[in-house]
Amino acid sequence: MGLWGRLRGRAPGRGTLDRGSGRADVTHLEQFVASRRGVEGYVEPRTAVTETTIVLVAADGEWTRRRIDGPDTARRLSRELGIPVYDAQVTGYPQRMRDWSKDHRQGPATR
Repeated sequence: MGLWGRLRGRAPGRGTLDRGSGRADVTHLEQFVASRRGVEGYVEPRTAVTETTIVLVAADGEWTRRRIDGPDTARRLSRELGIPVYDAQVTGYPQRMRDWSKDHRQGPATR
């Protein structure tokens, strides 16, 4: 079964206030990895408000976050994309991500 098929096979009854992941989320993650170097994944747990997410962080600190259907799917996707994956609750986020965010903050006039 392909990744999209696994994503669609989510467990019934999972209720959060957030939508689940979709093909557009996976496509975005694939494109992020293909267009940047040194990408690592950080899995964020599901909460009462949001589904499980994965944060991809490039070597320069640029990052993106998308929904993913659980930690197992995040790990499979990371294997398929050939990137390391970490549990964000255990490892935290790399300093380069915080530095990139600080350098790319938009001021009130540019929002």
